[in-house]
Amino acid sequence: MVKLTPSNFSGLEHLATAVMLLDSSLKVIYTNPSAEILFALSANQISGNHISEVFLNCEILQMAVDNALNTNSPYREHEFLLSTVRQHSFAVTCTVTPILFENVTLILEFQQMDQQLRIAREERMLIQQQANSELLRNLAHEIRNPLGGLRGAAQLLEHELPQLNLREYTQVIIKEADRLHSLMDRLLAPHRVPKYEPTNIHEVLERVRSLLLAESPHNITVQRDYDTSLPELIGDREKLIQAVLNIARNAVQAMQTNGTDHAKVIFKTRSERQVTLARKRYRVAIKLQIIDNGPGIPADIREKIFYPLVSGREGGTGLGLALAQTFITQHHGMIDCDSQPGNTCFTILLPIESTLLKHAMIAQ
Repeated sequence: MVKLTPSNFSGLEHLATAVMLLDSSLKVIYTNPSAEILFALSANQISGNHISEVFLNCEILQMAVDNALNTNSPYREHEFLLSTVRQHSFAVTCTVTPILFENVTLILEFQQMDQQLRIAREERMLIQQQANSELLRNLAHEIRNPLGGLRGAAQLLEHELPQLNLREYTQVIIKEADRLHSLMDRLLAPHRVPKYEPTNIHEVLERVRSLLLAESPHNITVQRDYDTSLPELIGDREKLIQAVLNIARNAVQAMQTNGTDHAKVIFKTRSERQVTLARKRYRVAIKLQIIDNGPGIPADIREKIFYPLVSGREGGTGLGLALAQTFITQHHGMIDCDSQPGNTCFTILLPIESTLLKHAMIAQ
């Protein structure tokens, strides 16, 4: 039997795992914030209720509780469906552990399986991003050196040509070399050290909005849905602008190519509480959504859109979303996408606590 101390009890408040404590009659005597968020039930609503009154018709959970009590040892039940009194259903894994602490008899730990899958997907994407970033950085360095020699040789050749009309061909070489050099600079851009400073997320969005309207003044509507109470974050303003611009510009280009009627992009901001990013729990984060009514992302590339050189548009470099993900990751954030025809939504989460920590480090 596990002995739970008062210090451990208070620590449950900060766990990313959803936790409930039961007394000897299997009534709920404590629910941590993660459990309140997961089950959309407040601690006051379920405190004092029998576990069967919180989760309806759940024989599997009752069996797990009985097994833990009968063997006086932890028991885990994997991947079963749990329904609350509000008719919300979740696929969870539950660990039931007998404990010894005042009037507490059992501790129930719930892990939502789709959340676990999301975390695993984030980790895979981060590993893939790091590998791709290293590959592209090395590739860019290898290409830039001979590219400079090629451009220099074309300039020397241009001065030696006797006929002016032949210089048209050397200009093609020079211009294409410059275009490739610019592309290499974009590949190396994520490796610039971020410059963190107090940044208002809405100023970032307004800058992106003005750029979009300047590029497509008559073909696009950009709507705002802001939570103006959001605090400033400590971030690299230019990288955040570039990340949002890459996403929004992709949406605009897709809608223009597809000929979408009444093309529209929506910038929406909200606060998000008790967020888990890369297995770390944050009390509050900024949630930014970039929504468009375009054709949606093709199904064959939907799982690969953040990989470099993957593009659903003819002539696209496939770097925009890869760079956006890199910039958001540098802010300890997360970017995700949900897409179907007529509604594509990119969601960016930027934790505020981590940015405040960076600010404190800078101040030192």
